[in-house]
Amino acid sequence: MADAIIDVVGPDELPLIVEMYNRIFRPTKPIEAFQRRFLGRHNVLQLVARVKDKPAGFFLGFEYKPNTFYAWFYGVQPEFRRSGIGSQLMEAAQSWAAQQGYGFIRLECHNAHRPMLHLAIELGYNIVGIHWDAARNDNLIAFEKPLGR
Repeated sequence: MADAIIDVVGPDELPLIVEMYNRIFRPTKPIEAFQRRFLGRHNVLQLVARVKDKPAGFFLGFEYKPNTFYAWFYGVQPEFRRSGIGSQLMEAAQSWAAQQGYGFIRLECHNAHRPMLHLAIELGYNIVGIHWDAARNDNLIAFEKPLGR
């Protein structure tokens, strides 16, 4: 397991997060897409995982509803995959959300992203729904996990 340092970062680190996002996901997105998504959102959380000062992964989330925090995106750089960075990011986000008083954390994952589906189940998330994402031509699986229990 990689010994990652997970830091809560501010808006000034968004360019780094967008750069990592665009190395991992397609289609790529400009920084403005992330800035628009955060408009009017409460409790935006940005985490960056670093291994030996090298950016290894990120997390983005915000309040979904008053008792539920939404894990919008997790990403781990290809060279750091299968080293526990994803688990460390998920656990850090869960811990932060619990400290903020949220009772649940929610995430959605495309059916095609099997490693993330397996990780969510392994970390105790429950499947709470499924819906079709016409833009990606794939199912989105919704997961929730109770916090602080």
